[in-house]
Amino acid sequence: MAPRTGEGPPVTPDGRYLVVRGRLWRRSDPRLGDEERAGLTAELMSARRAKGAAMRAGDEAAREAARARVDAAKHALGERGPVWWDDGAPDLTRHLARTGPYAGWWAEVSGEAGSGAQPGT
Repeated sequence: MAPRTGEGPPVTPDGRYLVVRGRLWRRSDPRLGDEERAGLTAELMSARRAKGAAMRAGDEAAREAARARVDAAKHALGERGPVWWDDGAPDLTRHLARTGPYAGWWAEVSGEAGSGAQPGT
């Protein structure tokens, strides 16, 4: 899978992460069907809206319930919890793209100077 070149954040060559503000964030499990992914994404967005509304209302119990919904949706999407790949590679979510195994790729994609090890090395 190549980095995204259109709209949206860049995606690592292996398709595991997208990069936002220089940080790696795990992508959804590609094995999910389109309908399942759409349903889970809709639930995630609904839960996020509920959390925001609860925070604006100062309702701590509703905020915690909404946070639990967000967490459940992210787990179901594969963005949290056990990784969805099976080659033993660690989860690098929240790591900087300019360090670690994606450093060389990130330097090319972002135009940042410097290089590092390539993924899989």
